[in-house]
Amino acid sequence: MPRKTRELDEFPCYFLVVETQKTVRGMRFTATIFSQLVEPLDRRRFAAIVERHDADAYDKTFDSWRHLMALIFAQLSGVDSLRGLATAWNANPDAHYHLDCGAVARSTLADANARRPVEAFAEVFSMIAARTDRSTRNEGMKLLRLIDSTPIPLGKLFAWAKSNGRIRGMKAHVVYDPGRDLPRLLDITHANVNDAQIGRTVEAEPGLTYTFDKGYCHYGWWSAVHAAKAFFVTRPKDNMRLRVVAERQSEPSPGDGFVVMSDQEVAFASKGDSKLAMPLRRIRVRRDLDGKTIDVITNDMKRSSVEVARVYKFRWQIELLFRWLKQHLKLRSFMGTNENAVKLQIIAAMIAYVLLRLAAKAATTKFDILRFTELVGAFLFERRRLAAINTPPPVNPNRKRDRLNPNQLAFHYA
Repeated sequence: MPRKTRELDEFPCYFLVVETQKTVRGMRFTATIFSQLVEPLDRRRFAAIVERHDADAYDKTFDSWRHLMALIFAQLSGVDSLRGLATAWNANPDAHYHLDCGAVARSTLADANARRPVEAFAEVFSMIAARTDRSTRNEGMKLLRLIDSTPIPLGKLFAWAKSNGRIRGMKAHVVYDPGRDLPRLLDITHANVNDAQIGRTVEAEPGLTYTFDKGYCHYGWWSAVHAAKAFFVTRPKDNMRLRVVAERQSEPSPGDGFVVMSDQEVAFASKGDSKLAMPLRRIRVRRDLDGKTIDVITNDMKRSSVEVARVYKFRWQIELLFRWLKQHLKLRSFMGTNENAVKLQIIAAMIAYVLLRLAAKAATTKFDILRFTELVGAFLFERRRLAAINTPPPVNPNRKRDRLNPNQLAFHYA
């Protein structure tokens, strides 16, 4: 055999290896949809929260970060059992490394759901819900906050759940920002806890308008809202005694689906309540849909009566939020029967919702949030950009394919 041929036979794949290495080095890393979705979670602040609540005291091998990732994955993927969660999660081991996670076991998930402090994840929700842009802060005078609660019925397996006479289970109390479609505050209680008891713990911010129904009737809290230079719009209870101080409107004013029949300055009629230093307006509204007449009261003396009625009408946006959460996230079936597990799953659902909203805004998607949620659930561990989540990726999304040289692997000699 000639010498040249023997030398080439010793290195039969040399040029092929070099070309393959160049191709790998030229490719850029693309994170999974799930990794991009959880990017707003600040790991440094998350670690500080975990340390503050000693949340990893009992489950150090399965820390709080991995636990939260698993619960968010369960909300977005649609699994409704611990065994299903472990199976679906472990089926994608190549996506765990960049999440700083690993495989999970059903028993480990069950133990963590039962023992991990709820307060840690609740503070994580507050951290992520507080994300806002400067333009929103500068328009604080125009912002609304909607306050309401939604019942979460629990079955017979949840023997610890309490009843309020209508349902037996839990309540999720939410302060909702309709301008950005984001929940701001979350509190979870038993079903028999009065709404006003939770409402008065909400610290009012100057310039904001808080809208809630008659279940949040608490005069001391109303006074605190007024003292903070904030406003409230609500409905009076049937037994609330009010006396007319002055008439502000004499003729009906049409609105969007309603007509304002009257606008009066009122004050509390009873001796004890009349000491509250708070101007009040009572606005009577007749709805076009059913002709029903309702009363709305507020401490806002500057807005027109139509604007105040429109603010209260906007309160139904939070009802739409509750409906969406229950239909598209896991708030009807739970992966544990103890109280701690139920609370953790509710908080994880709210965190998942906030992350979805932030991701949809950052990706500037043109389709609605329902379609975006469906796509995220379908491609959780796909490596593609969120902005192009509905577009199938090309063969090599980061680099144009080079035209192949037909002589690339051939050896020619003079």
